[in-house]
Parts: sequence; C-alpha cells; structure tokens
Amino acid sequence: MKRFILLAFAAAVFFLTFCCESPALAADNPVEQWARFEQIFTSSKDYRNPVQQIKVKVEFTSPNKSKRTLLAFWDGGRMWRVRFSPDEQGGWTYKTVCSDQSNKGLHNQIGSFKCVKYNGDLSLFRHGELCLSANKRYIEHTDGTPFFWLADTVWCGPLLADLDDWNVFLKDRVEKEFTTIQFVMTQWRMAKTDAAGNSAFTGKEKVAVNPAFFQRMDKYIDAINDADLVAVPVLLWAIRGEENPGYYLPEDQKIVLAEYMIARYGAHQVIWFLGGDGNYSGERAETWKRIGRAVFNKDQHRLATMHVRGKSWVGKEFRNEPWFNFISYQSGHGDDERTFRWLNQGPPATEWNNEPSLPVINTEPNYEAHNGYTRRKVHNDHSVRRAAYWSLLVSPTAGVTYGGQGIWGWHTKVQAPADHISTGLGSPWHVAKDLPGALGMKYLHKFFKSIEWWRLIPAQEVLAGQPGKKDASKFISAAKSEQGDLLVVYLPEGGSVTVKTDLLKKGLTARWYHPRTGGWLDAGKVGKSRQTFKTTDRNDWVLLVTAK
Repeated sequence: MKRFILLAFAAAVFFLTFCCESPALAADNPVEQWARFEQIFTSSKDYRNPVQQIKVKVEFTSPNKSKRTLLAFWDGGRMWRVRFSPDEQGGWTYKTVCSDQSNKGLHNQIGSFKCVKYNGDLSLFRHGELCLSANKRYIEHTDGTPFFWLADTVWCGPLLADLDDWNVFLKDRVEKEFTTIQFVMTQWRMAKTDAAGNSAFTGKEKVAVNPAFFQRMDKYIDAINDADLVAVPVLLWAIRGEENPGYYLPEDQKIVLAEYMIARYGAHQVIWFLGGDGNYSGERAETWKRIGRAVFNKDQHRLATMHVRGKSWVGKEFRNEPWFNFISYQSGHGDDERTFRWLNQGPPATEWNNEPSLPVINTEPNYEAHNGYTRRKVHNDHSVRRAAYWSLLVSPTAGVTYGGQGIWGWHTKVQAPADHISTGLGSPWHVAKDLPGALGMKYLHKFFKSIEWWRLIPAQEVLAGQPGKKDASKFISAAKSEQGDLLVVYLPEGGSVTVKTDLLKKGLTARWYHPRTGGWLDAGKVGKSRQTFKTTDRNDWVLLVTAK
C-alpha cells in the first residue's frame, strides 16, 4: 500500500512537471479580475516559420464552467505564450490544443489559476472590461459605468518614442484627462521600422513575424494600460502604398498578421482598429468583412471597428458585421465649407439613427497646428474645439479624438512629417503636447463629466434659428436628453441663440461654459416658450440647460 502511494505521488509530480508549465505556481499566484494571466509553453520542435506552420489554441474554463478559446502566440525560439483577461472570480483551468498534435510541449498542456477581486485604483480594472451600452449608443464598463472616449492620436508614438519619454507623455495625457491612445501597431508609411530598427514582420506571400519588435512593443502598450488609458492600435494600415501592410499584403496574410497581434494583446485593455485609413467600399468592403470574421470572435471580449479615410462613412457596409462594434469616421483636416457641412450636416448628423444602433465617434477630426487642406491656414485651438464639440453633439454623445502636429508623427525636432510635407511644420512632441487645443480637451472632458452625457441625442429642433444654413463654419449644434431635462448647445462664434424652451422640462436653469478655461457664467432661469441667450463675446461658448 505504501509503495502504491509513493508511485502515485511520483506520477502526479511527473504530470505537473512535464505536462504543463508550472500549474501549481500559477495556482499559487492569483490573477486579479480584468488583469492579465500569462502562461509560457515550450515547443518540443523547431519550426522554420511558426506563425505559418502551426496554431495553438487554449481553452479556458471559468468557475461556472463557461468556456473561452484564445490563440497562443509565438515569442521566439521554442517559446509560446498565452495571455488571458479573466472576467470571473474563482478557479480557472485551461487546456491547449496544437494543430501539430505530435508536439508534446504545445499539445494537451493543462493548468489552473485563481482569479481574485481587483483591489487597485485603475478604473479600467475597477469597473471591468469595455462593452456597448444597452441602447448601443455609447461605450461602458461591465459594471455599467459609462466610458467617455477622449483619444489622442499618436500614430508613431510606440514605434519611435524612447520609453522614458513615452511615460512622460502618458502622464501628461492623464493630467489632461484623455482616456485612450490611438497608434499604429506595425511598420507603415511613416515609420519603416521601430526605433531599434526592428520591423514587425518580413515577407509578403508568407509573412514571418519578428518577436523582437513585439517584445519592445509590449512595454509601450503595458505603459498605456498602467497609466489607466485604453490602447487603440491600428492592426493593418491600409492606405495605398507598398509600406502599408493593410494595402499590399494578400488577404490570407493580413489574417495571419492580425491574428498574431490580437493573440498577443487581446488580454490588454484595447479597442481594435482593424484597418487604418483605407478605402473600404465595394469589393474592398467584402475583403475586410472576411478578415474581420476570421480574426475576431466573441471569446476575445474586445471592441473593434475600422479607421476610415477622410469624409467617408462605413455604416452601410459594416453595420451588421458581428465583430463591428461602433462607427468610427474621419472628418479630416479640411478647412472649407464642404468639409464643415459634411461633419455638421452630413452622415454623422443624419445616419446615426439607422439600425442597428451603434456608437458614432469621430476618430480623426482636424489636427491642431496642421495646415488646412483648402485655405492652407493652420488649424488652431478654436478649430479643434469646434470640430470636437460638433462631433459630440451632432450624433449621440460617445466620444471624440484629438490630434496635434508634432505628436502624431512623434517629432523630436521642428519638422514636417515624412510623406506629409504639405501638412506643415510640427514642434517636438514635448512642446506640442502643450498646444492650447490639448488643454481644451481637458476642459471639454470636465464639462461632459459634469453632466450625464450618455443621455444626449441630437436635438436641432430646439433651435429657433440656424446660422449654419448660410455659413457651415457658424453651425450651432444642440443635443438634449429624451426627457427634456438636459440640453447642451455649442456656439462656435458666440453671439445669441434662441431656444424653444417649451420642448424642455419646466424649472430648469441655464449656464454658460467657457471651453477655453473651464469657467462658468450664470445665464438665468428658463421659463418662456422661446428664450434667447446671449454670450459676452464672440468666442466659442457652450450653453448648458439643466436642473439646478
């Protein structure tokens, strides 16, 4: 009997040691809910091009026995990793399935870990992963806390920044109340390699992933989440050009590359841009639909969309795709009547209410200090604020993106962005981070945090007149709650606005908000069926009508 017990014990030790990667250690080191569990597996074989030759799937079983299946990713040599963000407290188990079942190091590996309550201060983990609200008009956390998208555009940041500089920049963006960071994940037309000379991949017909590139990128994406910011990477930049993988790679290789990045970073707090700046109409739309269906699945629990080229709208093409979670559009960098009218009276203002309902977010309005496309004048802080407030009020309020010349290309000196000479000179990032429009985004966020912004829907009907009919640059945007107890009106050039107050609840008061300083002025009680409110100057102002 004693001999039998000893043999059984030895067999158990052998199983734990050789059939899985330290499962006892994983169980003894609990993972906090919504954070990242990571496990290493060691291949028993070498492969010439691992991402092309094998797939390793990991099935996770939750405490309540529900299952989620994710891909593991190759990390160089014989090393493979899986990353997973547990959404349920308690004991989890996992089991691997390798397409090469003869690989004893990758196939049929099992293990377990414990998920415990998150006890830190980061809102991304305290409130849970991001998802769509019940009415699908905005993004919220799992616990129902609304998430206000306020992104900064730093396309080249993680590729080119020094890590210490990157952390300085992120700290500044947190202080300015940004919530998300948009960037490009691979080499593209603006950065042929990262700062260390690495490319994300090589090849075309059969891409080969470079783990060194992504090992460096890990630190930058970790830093975004550690700063309590959501990472929003473009997986496949798709504008025309042989430097852009979303354009020149064959469809099957776009899938291979995107799958790798999703496997590697899907356990981070991310929202995906599948394609970047591409033409997604006609047959191209069908291609991207197939790619989206291939690389995204419900088990990944991360939101996804497309980053589109200027003044294009993909609601019709992608709205019914199961992986497509919100409409991202780009009003772009124009400074003419046609551009203004497209934003404040075009698709963002007229198509948001189509079915099925989805959040609508302008993820590339005009960049501050960037030359306008028509008049060739530099976009200043006023034009940046105007585009931002228009974007937030002509569709149900969900969020908006900021961009600054010198930031998006990550300049270290005064220069024009590579391949974008006509956009003008940009300051070094450490100067550009303090452009006045960036500070204006802080005041913008403070304003919307002061109200229940998620209840706002466009309400042009409350305005008795609209100067934007003759001059689109003077368009006054308005949004209110369905209950009529909350109204926000943006006047880009001050002056007066007449409100049909009989469309609102009784007993409300009005205040003026100064979007350049964050200050308030009393605008009086609301009582008449029509009431005119007048600003103190000709700068832009926000009128707030609400209960005391």
